[in-house]
Amino acid sequence: MDIQARRTDTVRAFGTLSVVAGFVVSLLSMPSSYEPLKPQILAAFLILTGLGLRIEAAIADRKS
Repeated sequence: MDIQARRTDTVRAFGTLSVVAGFVVSLLSMPSSYEPLKPQILAAFLILTGLGLRIEAAIADRKS
């Protein structure tokens, strides 16, 4: 396995982990209506970062 393929796999795995963590944070903060908006902002940030990393890995994988 070459270095580019390992990097792509690592970025894809980290992106997936970030998306899952964002959804978990979102689901855990849904039942509480008295909390500030900070957990939802964190969840959105994690999800968007994960999606961006997955797209980057897909583009890098297609080029190689």
